[in-house]
Amino acid sequence: MARRRRGLPVDGVLLLDKAQGISSNRALQQVRRLYEAQKAGHTGTLDPMATGLLPICFGEATKFSAYLLDADKTYRTWVRLGEMTDTGDAEGSLVERHPVPAFAECDIEAVLARFRGDIEQVPPMYSALKHQGRPLYELAREGKQVERASRRVKVYDMRLLSCAAEGFELEVRCSKGTYIRTLAEDIGQALGCGAHITYLRRLHSGPFDADSMHNLEALEQLDGPSRQAQLLPLDAMLPHVPSLEVAAIESHRLLHGQRARVDTGALVSDATARLYHDGIFLGLVRVTTPGEVAPRRLRNTASPVNE
Repeated sequence: MARRRRGLPVDGVLLLDKAQGISSNRALQQVRRLYEAQKAGHTGTLDPMATGLLPICFGEATKFSAYLLDADKTYRTWVRLGEMTDTGDAEGSLVERHPVPAFAECDIEAVLARFRGDIEQVPPMYSALKHQGRPLYELAREGKQVERASRRVKVYDMRLLSCAAEGFELEVRCSKGTYIRTLAEDIGQALGCGAHITYLRRLHSGPFDADSMHNLEALEQLDGPSRQAQLLPLDAMLPHVPSLEVAAIESHRLLHGQRARVDTGALVSDATARLYHDGIFLGLVRVTTPGEVAPRRLRNTASPVNE
């Protein structure tokens, strides 16, 4: 006999403003308990020091969370010059200190230009990446270092917001997998004095921005219906994916795992599309050939969703 899952069948997406000093997983568990949800997951880890946008997916929304994991992100950070830490941020131990030259804004801009576009990054030891099944940060805490292959990431835009003698503030729009700590360290190395970050805030993730976030304290003050009303629908994560509206018979076939003949318009073979019937989001389908689609990732239509 299958064990009944505890909690309520909550579905939707919450844009959480993660507080400083807690892990993304702890923030997830706090919100999950608040909603008494059966199932929840976050989409892209933020360091404990970092604050800002952490989308939380409940229930059926977890089926589509990969589209946020792969999304571009925007961050704001303060880069402290002249000091390097073992973690690349203010939570680590100081390992090197160097004098900071009197940089003009144009000097910093000239170095920033070298880090826009496609760049190579070596992931930091203090990260959740795994080596032989263990997170790198566990090995780092044991004083161990392992070889890490460099990765190609993309910095779409990097704006210098303000400057001071000891450092500067940046806003960075980048691809998934970009480590802002590593970016700051590499910029500091290029400036010849080293650096680490003392502040990091995520402002955007895919289609979502900081204007729609809710912090835990505010959510705790709401009653159940008002708290539920803060959840976004499942397809809020997928505005960039083209959509198809199908009739009842085609939706029935697709929801039962069968292919269906539909008007795919200009979509080419192997394209992904959002599937709707009567304006209700049913999930994702794949174009097998022009005029035919097959199920790719469908929601459980028996589950109550936030439409």
